[in-house]
Amino acid sequence: MSENKRPRAVLLLITAAVLWSLAGVLIKGVSLPALAVAGYRSAIALPVLLIFFGRRAVDFSAAQWIGGVCYAATVTLFVAATKLTTAGNAILLQYTAPLYVALLSGWVLKERIRWFDWVTIAAVLVGMALFFLDRLSAGGMAGNVLAIASGVAYASLIVALRRQKDASPAGSAILGNLLTALACLPWMAQSVPGGGDWIGLVLLGVFQIGVSYVCYVVAVRSVTAMEAVLVPMIEPILNPLWVLLWMGERPGPWALWGGAVVILAVLFRGIADVRSRIGS
Repeated sequence: MSENKRPRAVLLLITAAVLWSLAGVLIKGVSLPALAVAGYRSAIALPVLLIFFGRRAVDFSAAQWIGGVCYAATVTLFVAATKLTTAGNAILLQYTAPLYVALLSGWVLKERIRWFDWVTIAAVLVGMALFFLDRLSAGGMAGNVLAIASGVAYASLIVALRRQKDASPAGSAILGNLLTALACLPWMAQSVPGGGDWIGLVLLGVFQIGVSYVCYVVAVRSVTAMEAVLVPMIEPILNPLWVLLWMGERPGPWALWGGAVVILAVLFRGIADVRSRIGS
């Protein structure tokens, strides 16, 4: 790892996390239905990714298609969840993904589940339960369920990429955005954006998905594993903060406690995983 590249890489990683964190406030700021927002966002992000990564990033392999489907499910479910529940609930429940990664790794990849995986699983389950103690409308409850489903889809994406001999996250992201745009075409055709909606959609597609993903892919090549674990945790902290500041939306008290448990559990697992690799 080149030391002169590391500060720039850390800055890119921070930039990616900050851009990701804008999802909640931008999605809620667009008046279109959830599936129309998901479709337009991916359609706008697609050329951005193709410009930076090129057509060669896509090889149309079976593994890359599986990753693309998982990616499409992740982003679509997350947009729907953000529309139905609070932005804080949506992002924090999506960050339960390490729980499913641990379980899927043992089942699909035949990898050993370690003691700190089981501790993380128990803690995340407790955190998830706390989210549902708040008083929720039917839509809010459905949004929480969709956010958990988005976390499962995200974990499936990670496992799908790890199954590839030469993983190509850029290729799966390109295919995933293509699939999302195509799947959401009926809703996009029925929902024509107004001027204000276009601003939010362009920001979502170009920056929140496109540029952020470029920053992340470039950064992870030159940062330590610990930095790759800790820096992205800015996202679930900033996401509900922007919505609170701009829209006054506030997660319930139990959701805040549940979110704290989820974040601490994910941090614990990341640090324990890195320490175990260094010690082995």
